[in-house]
Amino acid sequence: MPKPVQQQIGNVALVVENYDDAIAFYTQKLQFTLLEDTDLGGGKRWVQVSPPNSNGTHLLLAQASSEEQFHAVGNQTGGRVFLFLQTNDFWRDYKLMKSNGVLFLEEPRIEEYGTVVVFEDLYGTKWDLLQLNDATG
Repeated sequence: MPKPVQQQIGNVALVVENYDDAIAFYTQKLQFTLLEDTDLGGGKRWVQVSPPNSNGTHLLLAQASSEEQFHAVGNQTGGRVFLFLQTNDFWRDYKLMKSNGVLFLEEPRIEEYGTVVVFEDLYGTKWDLLQLNDATG
Protein backbone atom coordinates (compact mmCIF):
# COMPACT_ATOMS: atom_id res chain seq x y z
CA MET A 1 0.00 0.00 0.00
CA PRO A 2 1.50 3.40 -0.96
CA LYS A 3 2.20 5.96 1.73
CA PRO A 4 -0.33 8.79 1.92
CA VAL A 5 0.92 12.12 0.64
CA GLN A 6 2.27 14.22 3.48
CA GLN A 7 3.88 17.53 2.65
CA GLN A 8 4.57 20.86 4.29
CA ILE A 9 6.27 24.11 3.37
CA GLY A 10 9.55 24.02 5.24
CA ASN A 11 11.05 27.34 4.16
CA VAL A 12 9.95 30.50 2.43
CA ALA A 13 12.85 32.27 0.70
CA LEU A 14 13.10 35.99 1.36
CA VAL A 15 15.58 37.90 -0.79
CA VAL A 16 17.58 40.35 1.34
CA GLU A 17 20.40 42.82 0.67
CA ASN A 18 22.69 41.57 3.44
CA TYR A 19 22.63 38.43 5.57
CA ASP A 20 23.91 40.06 8.76
CA ASP A 21 21.59 43.08 8.61
CA ALA A 22 18.60 40.80 8.00
CA ILE A 23 19.59 38.46 10.84
CA ALA A 24 19.89 41.43 13.20
CA PHE A 25 16.47 42.79 12.21
CA TYR A 26 14.62 39.50 12.54
CA THR A 27 16.30 38.37 15.75
CA GLN A 28 16.44 41.73 17.54
CA LYS A 29 13.37 43.61 16.34
CA LEU A 30 10.96 40.70 15.80
CA GLN A 31 12.49 38.32 18.37
CA PHE A 32 12.89 35.50 15.81
CA THR A 33 15.31 32.67 16.51
CA LEU A 34 18.35 32.14 14.31
CA LEU A 35 18.08 28.44 13.53
CA GLU A 36 21.02 28.04 11.18
CA ASP A 37 23.75 30.11 9.57
CA THR A 38 25.95 27.83 7.48
CA ASP A 39 28.65 29.10 5.11
CA LEU A 40 28.16 27.47 1.70
CA GLY A 41 31.23 29.09 0.14
CA GLY A 42 31.43 31.73 -2.54
CA GLY A 43 29.65 34.28 -0.35
CA LYS A 44 26.51 32.14 -0.03
CA ARG A 45 25.04 31.08 3.30
CA TRP A 46 22.13 28.93 4.39
CA VAL A 47 20.39 31.20 6.90
CA GLN A 48 17.13 30.16 8.55
CA VAL A 49 15.16 32.23 11.06
CA SER A 50 11.84 31.48 12.66
CA PRO A 51 9.35 33.09 15.04
CA PRO A 52 9.45 31.76 18.60
CA ASN A 53 7.62 28.43 19.00
CA SER A 54 6.90 28.25 15.26
CA ASN A 55 5.11 25.31 13.66
CA GLY A 56 8.03 24.44 11.41
CA THR A 57 7.84 26.89 8.52
CA HIS A 58 10.97 29.05 8.48
CA LEU A 59 12.30 32.02 6.57
CA LEU A 60 15.30 31.26 4.43
CA LEU A 61 17.20 34.53 4.09
CA ALA A 62 18.72 34.64 0.60
CA GLN A 63 21.20 37.44 -0.06
CA ALA A 64 20.69 39.01 -3.48
CA SER A 65 23.51 38.27 -5.88
CA SER A 66 22.30 39.72 -9.18
CA GLU A 67 20.77 42.98 -10.36
CA GLU A 68 17.42 41.27 -10.85
CA GLN A 69 17.48 39.93 -7.30
CA PHE A 70 18.45 43.32 -5.84
CA HIS A 71 15.41 44.82 -7.59
CA ALA A 72 13.18 42.24 -5.87
CA VAL A 73 14.39 43.05 -2.34
CA GLY A 74 11.49 44.53 -0.41
CA ASN A 75 9.06 44.06 -3.28
CA GLN A 76 8.76 40.34 -3.91
CA THR A 77 4.98 40.58 -4.21
CA GLY A 78 4.61 43.79 -6.18
CA GLY A 79 3.72 45.93 -3.16
CA ARG A 80 1.26 43.55 -1.52
CA VAL A 81 1.62 42.04 1.94
CA PHE A 82 3.98 39.08 1.51
CA LEU A 83 4.06 37.33 4.87
CA PHE A 84 1.60 36.89 7.73
CA LEU A 85 2.99 36.66 11.25
CA GLN A 86 0.26 35.06 13.36
CA THR A 87 0.41 35.53 17.10
CA ASN A 88 -1.47 34.42 20.18
CA ASP A 89 -1.15 37.89 21.75
CA PHE A 90 -1.46 40.74 19.27
CA TRP A 91 -1.04 43.63 21.70
CA ARG A 92 2.01 42.12 23.41
CA ASP A 93 3.80 41.65 20.09
CA TYR A 94 2.64 44.95 18.61
CA LYS A 95 3.93 46.92 21.61
CA LEU A 96 7.25 45.03 21.65
CA MET A 97 7.79 45.50 17.92
CA LYS A 98 6.87 49.18 18.14
CA SER A 99 9.29 49.70 21.04
CA ASN A 100 11.97 47.96 18.93
CA GLY A 101 11.51 50.50 16.14
CA VAL A 102 9.53 48.39 13.66
CA LEU A 103 7.75 50.60 11.10
CA PHE A 104 3.97 50.17 11.08
CA LEU A 105 2.09 51.47 8.04
CA GLU A 106 -1.26 51.89 9.78
CA GLU A 107 -2.97 51.72 13.12
CA PRO A 108 -4.10 48.28 14.33
CA ARG A 109 -7.58 47.39 13.23
CA ILE A 110 -10.24 44.90 14.25
CA GLU A 111 -11.56 42.86 11.34
CA GLU A 112 -14.17 40.13 11.21
CA TYR A 113 -11.42 37.51 11.28
CA GLY A 114 -9.19 39.09 13.95
CA THR A 115 -6.85 41.94 14.91
CA VAL A 116 -4.31 43.00 12.28
CA VAL A 117 -1.76 45.65 11.38
CA VAL A 118 0.65 46.01 8.44
CA PHE A 119 4.35 46.54 9.12
CA GLU A 120 7.54 46.59 7.08
CA ASP A 121 10.81 44.79 7.54
CA LEU A 122 14.13 46.59 7.11
CA TYR A 123 13.86 46.42 3.31
CA GLY A 124 10.21 47.43 2.97
CA THR A 125 8.72 43.95 2.66
CA LYS A 126 5.14 44.20 3.91
CA TRP A 127 3.92 41.88 6.64
CA ASP A 128 0.67 41.46 8.55
CA LEU A 129 0.87 40.99 12.30
CA LEU A 130 -2.30 39.03 12.93
CA GLN A 131 -4.21 37.45 15.78
CA LEU A 132 -7.11 35.42 14.47
CA ASN A 133 -10.36 35.28 16.40
CA ASP A 134 -10.87 31.99 18.23
CA ALA A 135 -13.66 31.06 15.82
CA THR A 136 -11.40 31.47 12.77
CA GLY A 137 -8.07 30.39 14.23
